[in-house]
Amino acid sequence: MASKRLFWGIVELIEASINSGDYPAGSRLPPERELASKFNVSRPTIREAIIALEVRGRVEVKTSSGVYVLASSNAEHAKQKINAFEVTQARALVEGEVAALAATTISDDELVELNQTLVDMEEGKNMDAADKSFHRIIANATRNEAMKNLVQNLWDLRASSIEVIKDYDSVCSKDNQRTIAEHKAIYKALKLRDATKARTAMHEHFDRLINTLFDAEETRALEEIKRKASEKRDLYSIKRQA
Repeated sequence: MASKRLFWGIVELIEASINSGDYPAGSRLPPERELASKFNVSRPTIREAIIALEVRGRVEVKTSSGVYVLASSNAEHAKQKINAFEVTQARALVEGEVAALAATTISDDELVELNQTLVDMEEGKNMDAADKSFHRIIANATRNEAMKNLVQNLWDLRASSIEVIKDYDSVCSKDNQRTIAEHKAIYKALKLRDATKARTAMHEHFDRLINTLFDAEETRALEEIKRKASEKRDLYSIKRQA
């Protein structure tokens, strides 16, 4: 999660430079290594920031040419509000079918890779990276470039706004054992080459995540109600008036 917050900070800095006119519409951003040096971060962090900026509609990446700043009208069009619930529902629908297809095409080597992500999770090695690798391996196993791109785009949407990032940060670190158990269920279904079980296991994984998001939202709402009630209590307190 720390790396996510780091690259999001770079997104904010580059976006501020775009808004101030340092990088006007149509201009090309400095090379990756120059940006990494300027902001004192790694090149992978700059790559993640560029992906987020592209998802937000601030830049366009042109192969073998560079990264170009888009006009603000394009940026605003791309900044349609997408919340964590929508992202998770879309992932459930797409990745359920991805898992079903992968069950018929996944190789033994890919199953070994998949199992290694489970080992990494159980050993407490960067849960977020292991989680992303788990889903990436399954998508790659479909042998379908459209499916692979869909899954990658949905992961990119997780970094499309501060709100979505905060929502995921609030639930991703909770109940890691449940996450591992759900991943194991998906892995077992894939190992059995059972498309139906793989789809169901993936749906159950995301269903729990959606419910956790709802729980977190309800907790925040209750905290806000209590805060307002406390302010009102202080306002009308007799002791306070005395």
